[in-house]
Amino acid sequence: MQTRPLGDTGIEVSRLCLGTMTFGEQNGEAEAHEQLDRAVSFGINFIDTAEMYPVPPHAETQGRTESYIGSWLKRRESRDDVILATKAAGPGMEHIRGGSRLSREQLHQAIDSSLQRLQTDYIDLYQLHWPERSTNYFGRLGYEHSENEEDTTPLEVSLAALKELVDAGKVRAIGLSNETPWGVMKTLQLAERLGLPRVASVQNPYNLLNRTFEVGLAEIAHRENVGLLAYSPLAFGMLSGKYLDGARPANARLTLYERFKRYTSPLAEQATQAYVEIARRYELDPAQMALAFVNSRSFLTSNIIGATTMEQLECNLASESLKLDQEVLDAIEEVHQRIPNPSP
Repeated sequence: MQTRPLGDTGIEVSRLCLGTMTFGEQNGEAEAHEQLDRAVSFGINFIDTAEMYPVPPHAETQGRTESYIGSWLKRRESRDDVILATKAAGPGMEHIRGGSRLSREQLHQAIDSSLQRLQTDYIDLYQLHWPERSTNYFGRLGYEHSENEEDTTPLEVSLAALKELVDAGKVRAIGLSNETPWGVMKTLQLAERLGLPRVASVQNPYNLLNRTFEVGLAEIAHRENVGLLAYSPLAFGMLSGKYLDGARPANARLTLYERFKRYTSPLAEQATQAYVEIARRYELDPAQMALAFVNSRSFLTSNIIGATTMEQLECNLASESLKLDQEVLDAIEEVHQRIPNPSP
């Protein structure tokens, strides 16, 4: 398993990271522990979760994912060989802290709750799950500026609170998620000017149907050493090809939850069909090809894979050793030029 540095922190993380948002919804506790055991035995040292998980979010299941990871950590009795990342929810989750915010008080409350559920006394990477200000994330297009943000927690306040968590030993490093180029650069500017922690990573969507990270953020990743933690590398499973021609396999995510439409537009299906055909032409598994593409990006810190079955997990793990030939990469690029970013 290849490892890559997590920003300037001195922490080394595996190129594949185990995502856990299905734990507590599609996966029970025993299944979650089985996935965690297999990932670690394969060489993964990086586990990503969030206080909001599982997804879809519900008040009655909120925090269950962290609790499953916590019971696994307690059983292992070996915390320090795992790099653990979690996230504090941005605004809009009324069932979290009575209305989630990124204020000083709420971030302190959020970390203490996560630490309790995870049964640990520190988090290696603590991330702001999405911005509190009004901006573009979760596929929103057409930025509309709001002059009225008096009730929004300023970035410097959130960063100052994160510094307190670092100083208290509860957090080793901080990161962003679902952020824009402006947001990343602004946090770096504030860190330098005010002596606040420097963000180590940005966790954003990145896959063959959504390569928008390459515009703006990829340059920041290189020049500022704030690498990508890529989520949805299989576009909610679309890039496996299992949903083509309207198919909805039993118990699959897009079958169970119709709310997830980001990767199911006609253009996205057209692009997916083209990518699957490339994989078949070169005798590759479509999912492994899609993951191997993400793994090959120079701005990547870690690729967050997720699965609901052990068979899916094994398939995803196998992408670590797959190196795509230039001929395959050229074919992928040709499709991208024809149908660029159908699911931004």
